Amino acid sequence: MTTLIKTLKILLMIKSNLLENLGEFIVPRDKSVFQPEFVAEGRLTRLVGMTLEAEGVRASLGQACQIINGNGKITDAEVVGFSGDKVFLMPITLFDGVEPGARVRPLTTAAAMPIGPELLGRVVNGLGEPLDSLGPLRGEDFLDSSPKTINPLSRDPIKEPMDVGIRAINALLSVGRGQRLGLFAGSGVGKSVLLGMMTRFTSADIVVVGLIGERGREVKEFIDHSLGAEGLARSVVVAAPADDAPLMRLRASELCCKVAEYYRDQGKNVLLLMDSLTRYAQAQREVSLAVGEPPATKGYPPSVFAKLPALVERAGNGPPGGGSITAFYTVLTEGDDLQDPIADSARAILDGHIVLSRRLAEEGVYPAIDVEASISRAMPNIVSPENLQKMQQFKRLLATYQQNKDLISIGAYRKGTDAFIDLSIERFPHLQAFVKQGMDEPISYQDSNQQLLQVLNSNGA
Repeated sequence: MTTLIKTLKILLMIKSNLLENLGEFIVPRDKSVFQPEFVAEGRLTRLVGMTLEAEGVRASLGQACQIINGNGKITDAEVVGFSGDKVFLMPITLFDGVEPGARVRPLTTAAAMPIGPELLGRVVNGLGEPLDSLGPLRGEDFLDSSPKTINPLSRDPIKEPMDVGIRAINALLSVGRGQRLGLFAGSGVGKSVLLGMMTRFTSADIVVVGLIGERGREVKEFIDHSLGAEGLARSVVVAAPADDAPLMRLRASELCCKVAEYYRDQGKNVLLLMDSLTRYAQAQREVSLAVGEPPATKGYPPSVFAKLPALVERAGNGPPGGGSITAFYTVLTEGDDLQDPIADSARAILDGHIVLSRRLAEEGVYPAIDVEASISRAMPNIVSPENLQKMQQFKRLLATYQQNKDLISIGAYRKGTDAFIDLSIERFPHLQAFVKQGMDEPISYQDSNQQLLQVLNSNGA
């Protein structure tokens, strides 16, 4: 009996030690970050268009998954919705060869992209993978996967101008550090060239360029010609061409914001250029319609108009004394229609808009900035009253000429009828020349304002 009791005590002690060790191994002390060791896999049951349906898998919205075929081929996907026990996924990469009944494995952790000064000069895709054949990415830190939000009352107000190196923008549409503007343009009016000029001429510390949904040929041309070696040296380029899956384009847009936020948190003044906001909206439309969301405005589901401000609001100033993100988002106006749903929504959530005119481009005026149709909402807060008055005088002269252009062209207007119209006719060539600027001709903020004074004061305007 004594031996039996001793044996039972030893077994109980061994059991207690085993449970204690297993508990320390399986359950961390901080149960809020507990990650299960075993992951329940599901099976692919349906494929319609680009929407994949799976059963038996437990995954949350936005979680990354792997679709594993019988031959071992893996396709990356992301959860975009669910209905009952069914989970809807969309592929992030090409998904040729997906088989019925393929295994669906949710991923508990996502790969973090290295980031730091070493990232400057690199070109990556929406997953943070290098596209430039310069080897793996290196960095002193890793990019945080969760989006950051800043209390609006904690943001530093827009109070300092930023030099973008473009005379018409510096003097007539002054951009504040931390401002968000839209670049509204149709196809083929020079928006990519204007973006490339800003990347080379700007006074910002770091430039983040997002090429979202553009043709693959344009990505190469923008990097080699518009951006150039000088611009690329202090830039990070995130590219997701038009042939990428919609989710890849969405991820590329969000990655641009994350990279810009990282450098802003380091105290840098960042210039974010995203080409284009329209392609981002179209990618979100494809995803939303694929999971069954009904269209609302001209084929765009309501979620598109909810996503736009969520993306745009991530730019701007940080807390006082910190860094900033000054953002330019290009907006494609189909058929040069400024009342397009995306264009109309973008104007409402941005701090100003710069319109590129096809008429000016056809007349050989580059950059083809339509000064009359453009506005910077932050300009009254960042320039002196004298500069603001000169800008208004410039616009008034230009508007007066355009209003009477038909009469002037057919010779129906007689000189001397109106002194201000006479002045606008005399100064119009100088006004138009002021907007023109060479691709390799940077003009500083101070020089832009001085040249504006010369154009107006030479004839007492």
